[in-house]
Amino acid sequence: MQNANAQIILEDYLKMTINTLARVDLNLLVSLQVLLEELNVTRAAERLHVSQPAMSKTLLRLRNAFEDPLFTRSGRGLVPTPRALELKRALPQLLEGIGGLLVRTEFDPAVYEGHVRIVAPEFMAVQVVPPLVQILEEQAPGLGIAVSNADESYLSELESGATDFVLEVEKPVPRGCLVTSLGQFTPAVWMRSDHPLADREFDLDDMLEYPFVQYYLLIAGRVEASMESRFDKLIARMGRRRRKAMITNQLMTALDTLHSSNCLMLATMDDLKQESEFYQIVRKPYPRDLEHDPAIPAALVQHERTANSPMHNWVKEKILEIVQGIRVERDQERARDAALAQAR
Repeated sequence: MQNANAQIILEDYLKMTINTLARVDLNLLVSLQVLLEELNVTRAAERLHVSQPAMSKTLLRLRNAFEDPLFTRSGRGLVPTPRALELKRALPQLLEGIGGLLVRTEFDPAVYEGHVRIVAPEFMAVQVVPPLVQILEEQAPGLGIAVSNADESYLSELESGATDFVLEVEKPVPRGCLVTSLGQFTPAVWMRSDHPLADREFDLDDMLEYPFVQYYLLIAGRVEASMESRFDKLIARMGRRRRKAMITNQLMTALDTLHSSNCLMLATMDDLKQESEFYQIVRKPYPRDLEHDPAIPAALVQHERTANSPMHNWVKEKILEIVQGIRVERDQERARDAALAQAR
């Protein structure tokens, strides 16, 4: 009961304060501060770059606002009234506080406390999030991250502020969303290391002799056997179809099944490096007789509301640095593999 009464009193006080401030031009407080410093209408007018008559009108407005003369004349100067002296003691701190609201403060990751919410499909999250957490531990220990899988509501969550960033396959987004390219992924066929196709080049007919694990990496909710992927639609145009041994949105379940069967799975050449090594999975390029997009573009999506946020810009910069590092490492690995192949 006591807390409820205190809340009512606070709300009434805030309403009263807002109503009072609504009747006052806050620029008058700046003029009052200058008058208190100069104690001369002419010099105050010069500092504020206004005419002396305009400064005299401002002084009249101040007197009406505070219901006090504020100054009396003495010779060529002004003498503050007791009320003006009270204001003189309070004004500097008040103006400094208002000024602080208008001046953008530097973002200091070392002392910042808060959370950033990221939505990402698992194959992207496992590459970006672990190094991001390491950076936060070292540079921004008070900044935590919440990561969830992508679903159909992420655009509305960006708009409402429930989500800060989305890692996604690049596609058109509504007005108000900002898209930053993260480069491209190369599609690949995944299989266990001792799969019959692992050590040779194969065509689409060879692929379709084996069942598939269909991993829906961008769907967080229920998946159904009737669901068709872009690959299904692609081969359907060729009059072909594939057998699906399992359909899932659970990554570890998909990889376990891949490891223990002759199933194939469609993913990319670049993602889940550690996971594929653990499960002894090899990546093979799509067969040449399968017409397909040679690259899958990825993007970082945020709402324009956060474009000028120092914290969001800092986190975004770190994500882009991580992605760039992944690209450099991948290019170096490919160069090494090409050199070894040539040496053989």
